[in-house]
Amino acid sequence: MLQENQTNWAGNLVYSAREWLTPTTVEELQTAVNQSHHLRPLGSRHSFNTIADSPDTIVPLGQLNRVLALDRERGTVTAEGGIRYGELGQYLHAEGFALPNLASLPHISVVGACATATHGSGDGNGGLATAVSALQLLTANGDLLTLSRDDDRFYAAVVGLGALGIITQITLDVQPTFDVAQVVYLNLPFAQVAAHFDAIFSAAYSVSLFTDWQNGQFGEVWLKHRLTGEPFAAPDTFFGAAAAPGKVHPILGLPTEPCTEQLGIPGPWHERLPHFRLDFTPSSGAELQSEYFVPRRHAPAALAAIFALQEKITPHLLISEIRTIAADNFWLSPCYQQPMVALHFTWQRNWPAVAQVLPHIEAALEPFNGRPHWGKLFTMPAAQIHPHYPRLADFQQLRRQLDPTGKFSNPFLETVLG
Repeated sequence: MLQENQTNWAGNLVYSAREWLTPTTVEELQTAVNQSHHLRPLGSRHSFNTIADSPDTIVPLGQLNRVLALDRERGTVTAEGGIRYGELGQYLHAEGFALPNLASLPHISVVGACATATHGSGDGNGGLATAVSALQLLTANGDLLTLSRDDDRFYAAVVGLGALGIITQITLDVQPTFDVAQVVYLNLPFAQVAAHFDAIFSAAYSVSLFTDWQNGQFGEVWLKHRLTGEPFAAPDTFFGAAAAPGKVHPILGLPTEPCTEQLGIPGPWHERLPHFRLDFTPSSGAELQSEYFVPRRHAPAALAAIFALQEKITPHLLISEIRTIAADNFWLSPCYQQPMVALHFTWQRNWPAVAQVLPHIEAALEPFNGRPHWGKLFTMPAAQIHPHYPRLADFQQLRRQLDPTGKFSNPFLETVLG
C-alpha cells in the first residue's frame, strides 16, 4: 500500500518508503519479509533520525500489540513486538506486577525503545533493555529465531537497531507491583551537583535534573521515591533546592496536566515513573531531540563543559535532562559494561540551527568519551563512534550471518555502522 507524507512523531522526518505494509499476524509479517528486497520495522515513530526509514518498504508493528503470556512463577511477561509501555504497564499493574523501569514517555513501543538503548533513570536501574530475558527474531530468510540470556547472540539482538531482523515477541522480567511518590525541587546549584553527584543521584529510585544551562543551576529536580509501606514525608529542601509549591512541567510555565502526579502523592509505578501521562500527548511533537552518554566518572566535568556552551545552546533549547543509567552487557548499548550519565537535549524544531550547535556539544564531550543515542539527532561521524563499542565487529559478523543481503539495512545503518 502506498502512503505519502507519513511522518515521525516530531514531524521533522517524512518517511521515504514507497510501500507500507501493516501486518496483523506474524504470518503476514513473514510474508512481507519474504517478498521485500529492503524493509524496516516501525514502532511508535519516536526516533528523530532515519534509523527506521526505508526507501522501499516499511512495516508498522502497531497491530501486533497483544500480551501473549504472564508467567507468575518465573516472573515474566511475553508480548508481541508492537506493544507500547503504557498498555503493558496498565495490564501488568492490574495483574499485580510491574516493570523495574520506564522511560519518560509511556507512549513509546517496548521493542523500539529497547532496540535503540532507550532508558529511564536510577542508580540501580539499567536501560529498558535490561528487563528483556528472551525474544523471537524474524530473520531475513523468514525464519523465527528464539534467543535468551544463555545465548551470546541475545546481547546483540536486544539492542540491535533493527539490523538483525524484526523482533516479533519480547519477554520481560517483572516483579510485584509497587507505588511511587514523586517530589520536585527547584533551583539546584551546579556546585552542589559537582560536589555531591553520587549522593544526589542515589537519593531516590529515579532522579532527573532539568536545566536550560543558564545561571549555573538545574531549574528542577524530579525525585521518584519507591515506597516500601513506611510513612513517606519529603523534606522541604534538597541540597539547597526548595520543594516546588505546586505541580510543574519540565519546562516551567507550560501546562502541567500532561505530567504525572507530583507533590509526594503516592501512585502505582506505571503512573509515576514516566514524566508524562499516557492519556495526554506530552506536546504537539514540534521539537527535536539529541542525547549523549558519558561514563559516570566523567559526569561533573562533562556537565561543566556543556554549561560553558550556554550562549550557543540556550537560544535553540527547550530543556535538557540529566539521568544516570547502570551498566549492561548489550553489544551496541552506550552503557556496555560501564555506568553512564545521559545528557538529553530537547530543541526547538529548527534543524539548521540545531545542526550548527551539535558539533560544539560533541566536541565538548569528546574528551569524556561521549557517544550519541542511536534514535536521536547527532552529527558525530562513525569513526568517532565505533571505538566506544568493542563488540561492534562481532555485531557486524552476526549481521552478515543473519542478513547476508542487507534486507534490513538502510542508509542510516550503512553510514553509522559501516
